[in-house]
Amino acid sequence: MYRLLLPGLHIKRWIILMLIGMIIFGIGFSLAVSLQYAISAAMWFVWMRLTHQGLSENSTRVIGVVISTFGIALVAWGIKKLISSFTAITSPNATSMQLLYTLLEHRQATPKPRVVGIGGGTGLSTLLRGLKAYPLDLTAIVTVSDDGGSSGRLRGSLDMPPPGDIRNCLVALAEAEPVMESLFQYRFSNASEELKGHPLGNLIIAGMLEMTGDFRKAIEQVSRVLAVRGTVLPTTAKAVMLKATMEDGTVVRGETSIVAQNGNIATLEVEPADTKPLPEVLEAIRTADVIIVGPGSIYSSLLPNLVINGMADALRNSVAIKIFVCNVMTQPGESESFTAAQHLEVVLKQMGGDNPFNYAVVNLQRPPEHVETIYDTKGQQYVEPDLARIRTLGVTPITGNLLTDDHVARHDPEKLAQVILTQVARDKSWPSVLRRRNGK
Repeated sequence: MYRLLLPGLHIKRWIILMLIGMIIFGIGFSLAVSLQYAISAAMWFVWMRLTHQGLSENSTRVIGVVISTFGIALVAWGIKKLISSFTAITSPNATSMQLLYTLLEHRQATPKPRVVGIGGGTGLSTLLRGLKAYPLDLTAIVTVSDDGGSSGRLRGSLDMPPPGDIRNCLVALAEAEPVMESLFQYRFSNASEELKGHPLGNLIIAGMLEMTGDFRKAIEQVSRVLAVRGTVLPTTAKAVMLKATMEDGTVVRGETSIVAQNGNIATLEVEPADTKPLPEVLEAIRTADVIIVGPGSIYSSLLPNLVINGMADALRNSVAIKIFVCNVMTQPGESESFTAAQHLEVVLKQMGGDNPFNYAVVNLQRPPEHVETIYDTKGQQYVEPDLARIRTLGVTPITGNLLTDDHVARHDPEKLAQVILTQVARDKSWPSVLRRRNGK
C-alpha cells in the first residue's frame, strides 16, 4: 500500500488537499455551532486582533457555514482528482465509474453476477465491449450458422464451424495489448485468392482447431492468447445450416440465401434437425443471473441460437432476469419496416412458447438526417419505439439515447451496458438473485 505514495503517481497531493479540506471543515463547523473553544477560539482571537471588534453570534455562524462549505468543496475536489489519478494508473481509457467497479471486483466476499449474452454478428460483440468494463462473470453464446465471407469459405474447405462471430466476441472481451487485437482482426487484402479476405483471427482459430481436434478447446486456447475476460461458447460443436420456409411456401437453405431472398419468413429451423446445444451452454443459461438476447440480426444472429432444440425451454426455465435488446435500424431481408415490438414478436413466435423476457431495451435516439439518408440507400430505416405495444406483450421497455457519437447508427457499448445494468440493479428480484448467488 505504501507504494501508492511513491513520487510521480499524483496521489499524495490530493490526499493532502482532502486533509486540508477536512481541517477547514472542522474549523467552520465549530464556528457555525458557536463552539468558541480550541480552534474556534483561535479564529475568534485573530479576527478581533485584525478588526478590533467582536462578532455577533449570527455573524459567527454565517462565517462558519461559508468556511465549512469551502472545506467540503476541497474534500470533494480531492476525491475526484484522486479517482482520476487511480484511473490513469489502472487504464488510460477507464472512466471513474468503471474504476470503482474494478476496485469492488477485488472484494472476494462478493461473487460476480453471472451475465450471459446470446447472439452473433457485430451486435453481441458490441454488448460485450460495454459489459466487460464491469465486475461480471461474462459468457457469450454465439451462433454458428454463418455461411458467407471468410467464415463460409473456411466452413466449406475445412468442415469447421464458422469462426467469424466467435472471433469478434473474443476480441471484444480481450484484455490483450491493442496491437494483438488489431492483428487478430487484420484482413488480408494484397494476397493470393486463398488468403484474400480472411481475417488473421479466423485462420488462427482454424489452425488451433486442427491442433486440438475440438472447436470448443480451440476457442479456449485462443482465449488464453487474448487474455479474454469471460467465456465464449459456440451454441453447438458443429456448424448448422439455416432452413427458412417463406410465407409463400418456398423453402430456402443457408443464411446468405435466406437474407438474399428478401421475403417474409414464416418459420426458421436448423439442420440437422436433431442439433443440440453444448452442455456448457445449457449450464450457463441455468446458472445465469442475467440473460441478454441481442442486439443483432433476427434471423441470422439471434434465432439461429434460439431455435436449436432445448434452447428456448432453457431460456424460459431460467430464473435469471431476461432482457431482449432491439436493433436500432431495420435490416433488408430480415426486418424491413419492423417496429421495436415487431422485432420482439417475431422472436417470440419462432421460439414457439410463452414470453420469457422481463425487459426490452429500446433506443429512442433518432440518427442525424444525413446518417438516415445513407442508411436509407441501403434499405434500412430507424426502428420506431412503439413502447405501448411492447408492454402488451408483458415486457417492460428499457429506454435511452443509445447511439454512438461517431455518425453511425449503432449502439454505443458503454451506454448500452449502463442502461441494462442500471435496470438490473433496480429490479425487485435482484436482491433474491444476490442471496441465491451467496448461497443464502
